[in-house]
Amino acid sequence: MAREYFEKLSGLLDSLGLDDDLRGRLYVAHFFNGAALYFDGLICASWSAVGLAFKLPEDEVKALINSGEAAPLRYFPNGYIKRDYALFESPDPLNRDHWRIYVLKAVAAMRL
Repeated sequence: MAREYFEKLSGLLDSLGLDDDLRGRLYVAHFFNGAALYFDGLICASWSAVGLAFKLPEDEVKALINSGEAAPLRYFPNGYIKRDYALFESPDPLNRDHWRIYVLKAVAAMRL
């Protein structure tokens, strides 16, 4: 199952064409039963059975969750909430412009 999410996240990343926008190494690696997106060795997003999640500033995560656009990230039904993450439960990989914005925001948040 992890391979499925690795391929989804890798394919999404390839389709975004971010090479000219970032000064650092952005790559996908296996992460438990999913895949994680790393920027310069730090995780900034993940894609797993629960959906596509981005590590974002706390105020933005709260706004996305309060608006209903995103949900809190829990990897397990009774697990703790990963507070720095906004979870998109049914991501459409063809919505590239939308995800491009969140990848860039997640990378920018890594620099704060």
